[in-house]
Amino acid sequence: MKLGVFSVLFAQKSLEEALDYIAASGLGAVEIGTGGYPGKAHADPDVLLADEGKLKAFKQAVESRGLIISALSVHGNPLHPQKAIAKEFHDDLIKTIELAQRLEVPVVNTFSGCPGDHEDAKYPNWPVAPWPNDYQEILKWQWEEKLIPYWKETGDFAAARNVKIGLELHGGFSVHTPATMLRLREATSEAIGANLDPSHLWWQGIDPVAAIRYLGQAGAIHHFHAKDTSLEQSNVNKYGVTDMQSYTQMFDRAWQFRTVGFGHSMKEWADIISALRLVGYDYVVSIEHEDGLMSVEEGFTKAVGNLQSILIREPLGEMWWV
Repeated sequence: MKLGVFSVLFAQKSLEEALDYIAASGLGAVEIGTGGYPGKAHADPDVLLADEGKLKAFKQAVESRGLIISALSVHGNPLHPQKAIAKEFHDDLIKTIELAQRLEVPVVNTFSGCPGDHEDAKYPNWPVAPWPNDYQEILKWQWEEKLIPYWKETGDFAAARNVKIGLELHGGFSVHTPATMLRLREATSEAIGANLDPSHLWWQGIDPVAAIRYLGQAGAIHHFHAKDTSLEQSNVNKYGVTDMQSYTQMFDRAWQFRTVGFGHSMKEWADIISALRLVGYDYVVSIEHEDGLMSVEEGFTKAVGNLQSILIREPLGEMWWV
């Protein structure tokens, strides 16, 4: 395995400054935003696809520092019911897949998206209860009319370019659990898999180790994000896990994102890394920082230190004791 980072943390730095900082921190990989919510601070597909010289210089900037690009990330909602919004996210995704092909980057990360509740809806509708039965009807329409057709076509587009799609299991989007991930994969393409981030599982009550086993046995883990979550039970008792308070309301929120090791113990993180090895994942563990109690630099540095101590780097050798 290699340790990497999602470079959107360092969007205020130039590409070269960010890569220097990442390499100096002892990392071996970088995940780069190419549109959607992460933005294009370090890689604009329109620019790189139009100019072979700039494309080669971009690739050289990464490789000359001993780094690989683990994924291009273009998180968005290409199924947004407002067609202009959906088109912008979709166009960014398609161009990112094309850029990944040109750069020989194997994974593009994004969200599954979430449609509305009918063709002329204005906002996404995320059903989370089976009754009243209206929600079941909405869910059926979303999957059959929007989610499966879109990702069947997009998955085939990516597969034809030797690119895999890593969907982040994130609340508010149609794919947010191992079951919804596997349902979409089975209905569309093996190019569709997970960008697994434990932070989004913990607040839903999902054990990340169990999720890794479910998804890993199906070959459905394409990328991994390292981010933690802490839950405050007294606030969970008051607001529930679907707490709608702003992330800035850290004292009152039921849960909040933390840097690795500040929400769950390093034993739990070691179990996660071991589970990844157990199911054959031997790719990048990419740090993502969204900790409201730490600066980017401190949160990143602490995550690096904690993960360096538990990452399994070497190939599995022969069991000499068997």
